[in-house]
Amino acid sequence: MNELYTLKKYFIRYKGRLLFGVFCVVLSNYFRVWQPVLIRKGLDYVINSLQLVSEGSLTQETVNQSLLKFGGLIIGAAILSGIFMYAMRQTIIVMSRLIEYDLRKDILHHYFKLDLSFFKKNPTGDLMARISEDVSKVRMFTGPVILYAINVTFLFIFVIYSMIKVSPVLSLYALMPLPILSVSIYFVSNLINKKSKRIQEMLAGLNAFSQEVYSGIRVVKSFGNEEKISRHFDDKGAAFQQKSLELARIDSVFRPMMMLLIGFSTVITVYKGGQLAVAGEISSGNIAEFVIYVSMLTWPVTSIGWMASLTQQAAASQARINEYLATLPKIHTGQFIPQRFKGHIEFKQVSFTFPETGILALEDVSFEILPGEKIAIVGEVSAGKSTIAELLVRNYDVNKGQILIDGVDIKEYDLVFLRKQLGYVPQENFLFSDTIANNMRFGKESVSDEALQAMAKNISVYEDIVGLPDGFETLVGERGVTLSGGQKQRIAIVRAFLKDPQLFIFDDSLSAVDTVTEHTILQYMTASLSEKTAIIITHRLSPTFPYSRIMVLNKGKIQNFDTHSALRMTNEYFSDMIK
Repeated sequence: MNELYTLKKYFIRYKGRLLFGVFCVVLSNYFRVWQPVLIRKGLDYVINSLQLVSEGSLTQETVNQSLLKFGGLIIGAAILSGIFMYAMRQTIIVMSRLIEYDLRKDILHHYFKLDLSFFKKNPTGDLMARISEDVSKVRMFTGPVILYAINVTFLFIFVIYSMIKVSPVLSLYALMPLPILSVSIYFVSNLINKKSKRIQEMLAGLNAFSQEVYSGIRVVKSFGNEEKISRHFDDKGAAFQQKSLELARIDSVFRPMMMLLIGFSTVITVYKGGQLAVAGEISSGNIAEFVIYVSMLTWPVTSIGWMASLTQQAAASQARINEYLATLPKIHTGQFIPQRFKGHIEFKQVSFTFPETGILALEDVSFEILPGEKIAIVGEVSAGKSTIAELLVRNYDVNKGQILIDGVDIKEYDLVFLRKQLGYVPQENFLFSDTIANNMRFGKESVSDEALQAMAKNISVYEDIVGLPDGFETLVGERGVTLSGGQKQRIAIVRAFLKDPQLFIFDDSLSAVDTVTEHTILQYMTASLSEKTAIIITHRLSPTFPYSRIMVLNKGKIQNFDTHSALRMTNEYFSDMIK
């Protein structure tokens, strides 16, 4: 229950609904417990009336009228009990749905706050499992379990009070099996908790594996490894099935055991009640009343095991949710929002090591980019080119040194403001499962159709789009799987230009287009970026693009940073590159 204690704030938020639900529970059980009392009075009245009718001192018509009165009262009590039961479900179950929504929203917002290293370290399937399956199990605790726990509590109070009021001795015998049941519930619920936690972990693993396979289905099919993947999934599924069956076996033994103890309680009630009735300590109607009371306790007592199981599963799920909610972001936003953003960049002795791998990406790097400059960054694979882009976007923070933009430390900028000033086109272009137009508008939703189409023409993707069945309203598949690599790159470039930022970062963003298309795009970029700062990371320098300077990186260090003509004379890597 320690893990579930974190849900306290949600119960406080909806305390009005919860308290009204408790009020309805009390009234529902009050009228429910009145029904056995009315039945007992009716039976006693019938038994007492038999002698009076035979003696002629009481007419059959009078008896019938009294019985109709008892029947009406019983039906009335049942109706009132049902009305308040409906009201309690409408308040508490609805409350649980609201908590479910809030919890999912809070988890999603927390995910957004976490830095990129968190998402690289944790599988997407596991993230999804915690916000979907785990939250659903927690919802079962905040709704059905809370509802039945309150209902059972007040039903026990009313029933046991009514039983003791009639006969403490018979109450003791009738309730004798309950301590045995309580002890068995305690031990079994601990076992259920351990198995439930393991099952949830295995389910998250299955989700993560499935999501990875679906995302990489092209690779799976191209290598013809469907059978191998299927075997691996079967192994994971079989292990999950085995653990689930173990939990089901425990549950299947536990429920009959509870029903047996309840049945035993009914037998004791009839036997001992008969003895007390013969002794004149209770009436015959009291025996029927007690049998109904025991019957009333049958489902509540049985539901204790069900509630214990759901509570343990919810606790295991909430523990997994709390694990991520307790993860603090390493990237913290500043407060600085300048009146004007120029794009003057300075790296001062910057060193950076990737936290996921421990690989040193940049070492003691210092350089300056003036506003309006067009800088190319080249170098071999893993030289640290993309790392510079990641640091400017603040997907990571430097381990050593300082990054300044317009003379202000990048950490002091408001994070949302900073990223809105950047037009970043990463190596891996991601498109959402939405229309092409909405993907292009992702950075700026207010862009008109005319402006969007004009930009698509400038980036040489217009003809490709209008050739699709629904044009700009064509739905792209997950991650843009229905489009070619070049089309995805150009759509991502359109998205960056429509945002109209002051600083552009292109990370090898033309690698999948042909040279003719690349030339057309670069011509537009030459004209449109005249007053913008641009960093272009590339493995293929265009001789026509007016680079201000070119940076050559090698193993995380700056080898040279100079003009095209100067590098051609002094840098061997650059000379080989442009041959």
